[in-house]
Amino acid sequence: MQRYFVSQENVTENSIRIIGDDVHHIQRVMRAQVGEKLICVSDNGRAALTYITKLSDDYVDVEIEKWLEDSNELPVSVTIAQGIPKGDKFELILQKGTELGADAFIPFQAERSVALWNDEKKYHKKVKRFQKILKEASEQSHRNRIPSLHSVMNIKQILDEASAYTVKLFAYEEEAKTDKMSSNLVNTLQNILSHDKIILCIGPEGGFSIKEADQLRENGFIPIRLGKRILRTETAALYALSSISYQLEELRCLT
Repeated sequence: MQRYFVSQENVTENSIRIIGDDVHHIQRVMRAQVGEKLICVSDNGRAALTYITKLSDDYVDVEIEKWLEDSNELPVSVTIAQGIPKGDKFELILQKGTELGADAFIPFQAERSVALWNDEKKYHKKVKRFQKILKEASEQSHRNRIPSLHSVMNIKQILDEASAYTVKLFAYEEEAKTDKMSSNLVNTLQNILSHDKIILCIGPEGGFSIKEADQLRENGFIPIRLGKRILRTETAALYALSSISYQLEELRCLT
């Protein structure tokens, strides 16, 4: 069953109006007819089972059959602070990170970032593409919310932003070279609570500079390893999110 995200302002007690690009998708791509059922998810994360009552060129009206109680969100909030990578790698991180349950993404300009996102006009175009990816990935993976996308930050802004988080981690390749029996990631996840907010910093190609690693440590970030192998930047966040999901949803069933 198709899932669509709708603005709360278009939700009434018994009905919902779908507007925008989803109208074309429902009518032209899915070729839906009056009476067909679909799921609508509002801004507040509530999902409703609905059926189509009217189709027009500008909107689709649906009647609410019932509100659904299920949620497919991770039991903790995870924000990925991603050092800006080259090419379209950030799009892959957004898409797969959304499927794996990330709550938010922060692109940041690291010392070793090759790509520069300091042109506001060009970045505005990127943002529209990024938001489309987040929405479609959320629908595909049956999320109850679309992850938020922050503006581009520098390392100082990341450190300031991190004050709102209870768990602060950064993937550091030097940790992969150690022979620790239990990694900082394992120890951290074993002590996570359901109300915790996690921020995980991932470096760009080339990783973090020594200066950046020192700054992160000095501000309460814990260096973690993501297995014994050195991962590409676009793989690191996905490894971490998979580990968090496995630990908290499969092993511990944290609710």
